[in-house]
Amino acid sequence: MINLTVVALGGATGAVLRYLISIFVLQLFGSGFPFGTLAVNVLGSFLMGMIYALGELSHISPEIKALVGVGFLGALTTFSTFSNETLLLIQGGELLKAFLNVALNLGLCLAMVYLGQQLIFSRV
Repeated sequence: MINLTVVALGGATGAVLRYLISIFVLQLFGSGFPFGTLAVNVLGSFLMGMIYALGELSHISPEIKALVGVGFLGALTTFSTFSNETLLLIQGGELLKAFLNVALNLGLCLAMVYLGQQLIFSRV
């Protein structure tokens, strides 16, 4: 039961942070491109890389993995919103923006997971 509680706590925190980051990024860059979703996905990917590496090194407990990895990062990042925004760009005839959205989300997120892991592994 403790794992459900920590996942819920992490999820609530991640969802609120995603909302706040999305609003901030929308005000900063406008609504012409889904930068808010990109920002939370890139940040979440970097943090996931760090959590994974810490878990591999056994420096964090299963409860912390559940709190941060499943709850917080699961709610912070959003594949469904990324998919919907990409489809809306395609349906609106903005194929270049749709392609850039896919390329940036996948490329940057993969790179950030790697960088997060390397940041932790290089300190061992």
